[in-house]
Amino acid sequence: MRTVRKIIKNIFIVLLVACIGICSYLIYQGYTMYKDAVNEVSIEEKVAEIRSKKQYTSVEELPQIYKDAIISVEDHRFYSHPGIDILATARAAIHDIQAMSLVEGGSTITQQLAKNLYFTQEKKFVRKIAEVFVAVEMERKYTKDEILELYVNSIYFGNNCYCVKDASMTYFNKLPKDMTDYESTLLAGIPNAPSAYSLNVNPTLAKQRQRQVIEKMVEFGHLTQKEANAIIK
Repeated sequence: MRTVRKIIKNIFIVLLVACIGICSYLIYQGYTMYKDAVNEVSIEEKVAEIRSKKQYTSVEELPQIYKDAIISVEDHRFYSHPGIDILATARAAIHDIQAMSLVEGGSTITQQLAKNLYFTQEKKFVRKIAEVFVAVEMERKYTKDEILELYVNSIYFGNNCYCVKDASMTYFNKLPKDMTDYESTLLAGIPNAPSAYSLNVNPTLAKQRQRQVIEKMVEFGHLTQKEANAIIK
């Protein structure tokens, strides 16, 4: 019996050491990818490029309900985490391990912005790690409102719209600040899957997604159920 326990203990130690070694290697590779990316083009240069867009919209020009909708559906702990959401990452990691693939990202708004600035949409562990390093650096250099502002000015809304102003003008023929509660919650759901939720492609799916957005807003206290019902109607 002691021999069996000793064998099991030794196997566990070997597996633990192997796991630590693999994780260390992936973290090193991710850090290297991050450093190569920011050394080639600094975060400040990337941010300046976004802000130079003619269609750039400041966070003050966005309806509060649109900001609340984005936060609720994309990253409800956005204002309290340091760029990465440990709880969401752990949950996603469990699902990824079960599936033996990157099926769930657990990415924060800051991580999504980092990915949009530097990396491809391809799901790879090393890229995800590099994304984390960029996100943490961005959180040190910019406020939460600045990050949210950069995010909505660099995400894809379908129909060749690459920022919130392009999307509001294309879909509603109005500036972001003039969007109604209905339009704001509808637009907030599109970036999750622009090809599927684009209003010009599948308005029915877009409205189903809008209901999910509104449900999240109620769940996280940004809307009462009465207000949610009024928007849907």
